[in-house]
Amino acid sequence: MKFRITHTTRYVYGAPVSLSPHLIYLRPREHSRQHLRRFDLRISPDPILTRGQDPLDNELWQARFPELTERMEIESQVEVENTESNPFDFVLKSYAIEFPFEYEPVFKFALGPYLAVPFVDTQHALKQWLDEHFTDRPTGTVDLLTAFTRLFFTHFTYVRRDEIGIQSSITTLQKGSGACRDFAVLFIELCRTLGLAARFVSGYLYAPPGEDERTVGAMHAWVEVYLPGAGWRPIDPTSGVWCDDLFIAVAHAAQAETVNPVQGTYYSKTPVDSQMNVNVVIEPLD
Repeated sequence: MKFRITHTTRYVYGAPVSLSPHLIYLRPREHSRQHLRRFDLRISPDPILTRGQDPLDNELWQARFPELTERMEIESQVEVENTESNPFDFVLKSYAIEFPFEYEPVFKFALGPYLAVPFVDTQHALKQWLDEHFTDRPTGTVDLLTAFTRLFFTHFTYVRRDEIGIQSSITTLQKGSGACRDFAVLFIELCRTLGLAARFVSGYLYAPPGEDERTVGAMHAWVEVYLPGAGWRPIDPTSGVWCDDLFIAVAHAAQAETVNPVQGTYYSKTPVDSQMNVNVVIEPLD
């Protein structure tokens, strides 16, 4: 699938403010199944712009603003193609076909940050939830992840949350609801509790108008699980599916907050009101 994506973020301040350097994660990833055809980034006021890679090899842009301003706007224009039409087009290593399995030492070392379990109280709550709700576990690794994803989808209720931040996993367990970023973090911590390496993914999900309120005007979040022989395989707990070519990945992280699309703050000697508006439009291309 080919898409055109327009992502606009606007900030308006009640008086001139000084802006900190802003980190920008908006450029989609490129690999054998996802091809970036165009990426244009427009920022106002004009910044001093640099780009590079973060420690996880995500494309990172940094904008510095030398002057005071009452407005800031960041707009990205993207044309991208994803060819991942069959999410099960992979072959596992023989030792990983059945679950549980142990990662090979060379993989386990590299996957360390993605295997880290949460704090003790959270770990206890996660194990308790798994013991209560995920009792009939398939022995096949792919079957187990499929069943787990469907269980997660049917157990939790999606709600759109416009406030900043991510719920703790315990909060999501207690409420039984959350936004896509909340679900991704909880799913990751449940996977790590099971012994599966998992990481957070920020990106875009295309759904036809009127079919999925979860994608209207905003970015999406999902999870990648590392499977020996297959590599990082994307799963969307919010939709209850393995990800296909409707998902456009931008950045990944061991800790979700590190790949927020726009990161920065503003300073003023006196209190200043601020407003933010974000709009994402995804259009399929022929």
